[in-house]
Amino acid sequence: MGKRLKQQVRGKGTPRYRAPSHRYKATVKYRPYDDIERMSLLRGQIIGFIDDPARNAIVAVAELDNAERLALIAAEGMAVGDKVEVGAQASFAPGNVLPLYEVPDGAYVYNIEKIPGDGGKIARAGGSYAIVVSHDQSKVQLKLPSGKLITVSAEARAQLGVPAGGEIKQKPLLKAGNAYYKHKAKNRLWPKQRGVSMSPFDHPFGGKQHHEGRPTTVSKHAPPGQKVGHIRAKQTGRRVRKSGGVD
Repeated sequence: MGKRLKQQVRGKGTPRYRAPSHRYKATVKYRPYDDIERMSLLRGQIIGFIDDPARNAIVAVAELDNAERLALIAAEGMAVGDKVEVGAQASFAPGNVLPLYEVPDGAYVYNIEKIPGDGGKIARAGGSYAIVVSHDQSKVQLKLPSGKLITVSAEARAQLGVPAGGEIKQKPLLKAGNAYYKHKAKNRLWPKQRGVSMSPFDHPFGGKQHHEGRPTTVSKHAPPGQKVGHIRAKQTGRRVRKSGGVD
């Protein structure tokens, strides 16, 4: 009969697989977009930094002129005492928050809002940034770290520069125990066992052949125990160009 797969247990939401949000120290989110930011700006000062286990980027805490405290992803080169500006009239300096219609083409931005007002969703990891490619009336085209081009609203806000902590992946872990605690901070299991190395009753790809032995594409209507591999794959095989060539 077999047993429940790991992805089935994770989907149930037990404490072992649930993200430990009670350990996270800061919520990185822009303040609500109001007329002050839309017509003018708010000035503030960096009063400290937080090493949050929820992310690999450093969180900077800024105290604004209106006594608000704002948690932002720190930009490279940012230090305690530095000035920060939030609003449409903010100066062009690393770490400042301003709408994309005020950012020129070719600029590096991060912590970008996918929808205006959502607080920042795109390019938030340490060292990741997007490049402003072009402006088109109410839309702005961005090039993501993956190289993909996306289009977002020009009203969406972003921070200028590159987030700090980009070289964290170059630091050697030195031993397997460090990797265990690195993943445990976010309740992620490590090491990960391959499905093909399991037994047939532990995983659909299991068996002593050590290969899948079945198509890896899975329907979105499949039960949870079958949802391994490429779930709801849009296409399989080699991609054929319109001109007749093959990639």
